[in-house]
Amino acid sequence: MVDTAQQATIHPASARHAGAAPARIPLAAVDTGQWRALAQRAIEPNGYYLPAWELAVSATAGGRTDASALPAFDGSSTRLIGLMPVISLWRAWKIPLPALVSAHPYGTLCSPLLDRDAPLEAATHLLQQAREAGAHALVLNDVALDGAAMKALEQILNRDGLKPRILSSYIRASLDATQDGETLLRDALGAKKLKELRRQRHRLEEHGPVAFEVARSSGEIGRALENFLQLEASGWKGKRGTALVQHAGDATFIRRAVPALAETAQCEIVTLRAGTTPVASGIVLRHQDRAFFFKLGIDERFAKYSPGVQLTLDLTRHLCADPAIASADSTASADHPMINPIWRGRFAIGDVLIPLRRHDPVVTLIHAALLGLNAAHQTARRVVRRLRK
Repeated sequence: MVDTAQQATIHPASARHAGAAPARIPLAAVDTGQWRALAQRAIEPNGYYLPAWELAVSATAGGRTDASALPAFDGSSTRLIGLMPVISLWRAWKIPLPALVSAHPYGTLCSPLLDRDAPLEAATHLLQQAREAGAHALVLNDVALDGAAMKALEQILNRDGLKPRILSSYIRASLDATQDGETLLRDALGAKKLKELRRQRHRLEEHGPVAFEVARSSGEIGRALENFLQLEASGWKGKRGTALVQHAGDATFIRRAVPALAETAQCEIVTLRAGTTPVASGIVLRHQDRAFFFKLGIDERFAKYSPGVQLTLDLTRHLCADPAIASADSTASADHPMINPIWRGRFAIGDVLIPLRRHDPVVTLIHAALLGLNAAHQTARRVVRRLRK
């Protein structure tokens, strides 16, 4: 049954349409020039599906390699108007049913790229590509439920008498960067909390002048990245074995992706220093007018000064002062204890099952399998939380 499901997801179109372009292709086979051009026209920004990032993930990142793509072209078959990186349901969760799942790009956002000039045509072609690839359903993980890409897909599904099913959802923190930074922070944290953070910052200055730095150029970004990797590995992520530098494939991915995106001004690394010592660092992606706060690393020797919060305050001011940025996605988990009190914007993120045929009993099986998987994961998370207390 496993082999049948995998074959149905990968090869069915070739037999029916000999000589036609395949419905699903290796991610590395997508023309990067076309991909970059589509990203510039995308109806909804997603820094984690920029080609320099996602290709690096797919090449070496542990458990995320060898992704495929559903490409959508316009009527002339020459202009890329949609792109959805995918893997099979079997590869994602060892479920032997014919569905495709959005490829995980290391960041928690998988909204597909749809051309703003033809979003409905792009959505139509992507769904048709999935059908021709043999899938009975698409599973979109970590998509913005009210985002422009999901709305375009829903419009096409409604037209075809199909209805997406939300498997799980949560509310995520975001930043309205069109506001004045100081006003935003005062409204979010209040005068008393800001006074306490200023006191901590003054204490941090006892270790040297405190400076906020932004690395963008090719010369700066490499050094800043290595500082970030060291900070991340020195803290609790290193103790749990989840720091990027602890896994060869992950380290290779991030060292490839960050400089490549920096070359096109789509990545920067922010660092807070006390004297010459980096005490906190974060990686920030940029796509169109949106920033994405990827990861944060801190020197836990300075934990009593709240270095991660101090860095985020400076990052908030930095983004609010940048006219090119209108919003920032925290890409954080629900109820994140550090970012949620500071970035008070909110939007819904969810996992969505998209049926590709009406009244399809296979979709019912896929839905039941995914609900069972979600229940098992929630139980496992509760057990882990109890063990860590």
